[in-house]
Amino acid sequence: MFALMVFAGPRAGFVLFGGVVIAEVLVLQHEVEWPIIIGIAAVTSLSYTAVTALARQILQIDSGLFHLRDVLMLLAVGFAGAVIDTVLLTLFLLAVGQLDFRDIVQVFSPLLIGDTIGIAVVTPLLLRFVFRQRSIALRDLLSIFPEGILYLVIIGAALWAINGSENLHGFRLFYLLFVPVVIAAVRHGLDGACFSLAITQFGLIGLLRLSGYDAAEFTEFQAQMLVLTVTGLIVGVVVSERENSDRLARDAQARLMEKQAGAAHAARLNLVSGMASALAHEITQPMTAARALARSAQHILRTPDGDLIRAEGHLTTLLAHIDHAGAIVRRMRDFMRRGRPHVSTIDTRRMLEDALTLAFAEASAKHVRLELDAPDKLSSIHGDYVQLEQVVLNLVHNAVEAITGAGLSDGRVRVMARQEAAPPRVEIGVLDNGPGVEDELAARLFDPLATSKQDGLGLGLSISASIVEAHGGRVWLHSGDAGKTEFRFSLPLGLPQV
Repeated sequence: MFALMVFAGPRAGFVLFGGVVIAEVLVLQHEVEWPIIIGIAAVTSLSYTAVTALARQILQIDSGLFHLRDVLMLLAVGFAGAVIDTVLLTLFLLAVGQLDFRDIVQVFSPLLIGDTIGIAVVTPLLLRFVFRQRSIALRDLLSIFPEGILYLVIIGAALWAINGSENLHGFRLFYLLFVPVVIAAVRHGLDGACFSLAITQFGLIGLLRLSGYDAAEFTEFQAQMLVLTVTGLIVGVVVSERENSDRLARDAQARLMEKQAGAAHAARLNLVSGMASALAHEITQPMTAARALARSAQHILRTPDGDLIRAEGHLTTLLAHIDHAGAIVRRMRDFMRRGRPHVSTIDTRRMLEDALTLAFAEASAKHVRLELDAPDKLSSIHGDYVQLEQVVLNLVHNAVEAITGAGLSDGRVRVMARQEAAPPRVEIGVLDNGPGVEDELAARLFDPLATSKQDGLGLGLSISASIVEAHGGRVWLHSGDAGKTEFRFSLPLGLPQV
C-alpha cells in the first residue's frame, strides 16, 4: 500500500484503510470491537498518507527510483511513517485499554522494525516492477532465469546454514546472506537488489515461523535484515546510476555525432553553393568543346572521302571532355552525400588532387591560382575519404575567400603535404598570400559560429577540427601573418576510430 501511495498519490490511503480492516477481521481475527478496528485502520492510513504526501509534494521523490537520493528518501520517509504509526498506534491502544505501560517496550520494537523492513523490501520491488513492466520482454526473463534459480539455491543454502547453527541461533552466520544480495545488486543494479532481497526476506520469514523462533529473536533477525536491505538497495542504486549515466553518455555521444554529421552536411552544402556558378562554368567549357568536336566529326563523316582518322581523333577528344565533366559532377555528388563515415585506405596525393579539382572552378573564377606541392610517393592514410577531402576544401575555400575579400589580384593558394617520421604521420598545410588572421579571431578560430564573413556560418573550421580529431589528428593555425597565412593538420599513419 505504501508503494501504491508513492506511485498514485495519498488518495491510495483509503485502500490502506480498507486493507487494515480486512487484515484485522479476516487474517488476524482479533476479538476486538469494531470502533477499535476502525481506529487502528484510521491511525495507520493517516500516518502513511501524511508522510507520502510529504514525499511526493515537498521532497519530490521519483517513484522510478533512478537515483540514490530517491532510494534514501524512500527509506527515510518509510521509517518516519513507521515511527509515527507506531507511536500513535501505541498511544491509541493505551487509550482504549488494549495495552498497559508494561507492554510498550515489548510491542514498540517489533511493530516499528516490522513496518520498516516491510516497506524497505516490498516498496522498491513493486515500484521497479511498475516502471519496468512494459520494457520487460519474455526473452529477457528467459535469459536471466538460470541465474535467478542460482540465487534461490544460494539464499536457500545460507538460510539452511543459519537455521542449522546452534551458535547464537544463527545470528553470526547471517552475513552469508550478504553475498548473493550484493552479487545480484552489482550484476543487475537496483532490480537485482530488489529481487534478491525479496527472496531473502520471504525465505527468512518462512524459516523463522517454521522453526519456532520467539518474537524477540524474530525482531533481532529482522533488524539484521533491515541492515542487509539498506546495504543491498544502496549498492544496487549506485550500480544502476552508473549504468544509466553510461547509457546517457552513449546516447548523448550518438546524438552529438548525428548533429555533427548534420552540421558537416550543411557546411558542405554551404560550400557547394559558393562553388556552384564556377562549377557550372567549368562543366560548360568541356561540354561546349565536346559539342564542337561532335559537329566537326559529323561534318567529316558526311563529307565524301572524309578524313576518318581525324574524325576518330575528334571523337576520342570528345569522350575525354565528357569524362572530365562527368568526373566533376561525380566528385561533387560524392562530396555532398551524407552518410556514415566509411573508413578506407586513402591515396593521400590523389585525395588532395581531387579536392583541388573541386576547388579549381571557384578559384579560377576569382582569379586565384592553386598549387599542389606533394611528393608522388606520399604514404597512404586511413579514414573517410569524403570527410578528409572536405577538410582540405574548407581550408582552400577559406583561403580563396580571404584573398577575394582583400581585393588581391595575384592570389595564390598552395597545398603542401609532407611525411613525418616521429611520430609517423602525414602533415598537410594550406598556405595563402591573403590578409592574414587577426589575433582576436585566431584565439577562437575553431569554435562553432566563429567567422569574420558576414554571410558565413562559422562551421567550416569547427567541423574540420572535429573530423581531424576523429581521425586521431589535430588541426592548427601555423601562421596568421599577412602574405603567409597557413593552416596545417596532421593525420597518423594508422587505423583511426572514425
